[in-house]
Amino acid sequence: MQTIERDQHWMLRALALAREAEAAGEVPVGAVLVAGDEVLGEGWNSPIGTCDPSAHAEIQALRSAGRKLGNYRLPGTTLYVTIEPCAMCVGAMVHARIERLVFGATETKGGAVTSRATLLDNGWFNHRMQWTGGVLAEQCRGLMSEFFQRRRERE
Repeated sequence: MQTIERDQHWMLRALALAREAEAAGEVPVGAVLVAGDEVLGEGWNSPIGTCDPSAHAEIQALRSAGRKLGNYRLPGTTLYVTIEPCAMCVGAMVHARIERLVFGATETKGGAVTSRATLLDNGWFNHRMQWTGGVLAEQCRGLMSEFFQRRRERE
């Protein structure tokens, strides 16, 4: 499978996880961590349900993979997430030694890869991570936009 096809394949899985978050009343963000063609960890946003401000989709996927592998270091992996990660999640990915990040839509309010900050391009982390943005961006952005539109209509 070509890189573009692989990225789209796994982003579709992340979108399915984002829908799980939405069904649980959470902001619809999903993440899947893979090594080759093996899923090591998955997660969706769950800070409301878990009463844990760090329970972002990315963190949930990293925690799941760490438990599965028995290690907090996750080299040689790619993390797919529907929305550009925040600074907390970028920091966790650096500490986990993720090889590559792929995200869908940018996050203009708190994105820490291209939108509000460019943490992965600064060069001051002790680990360098490749990244690609914009994979299935319209679908990812649409899911978030529809969620917040419905939320505003209820208020």
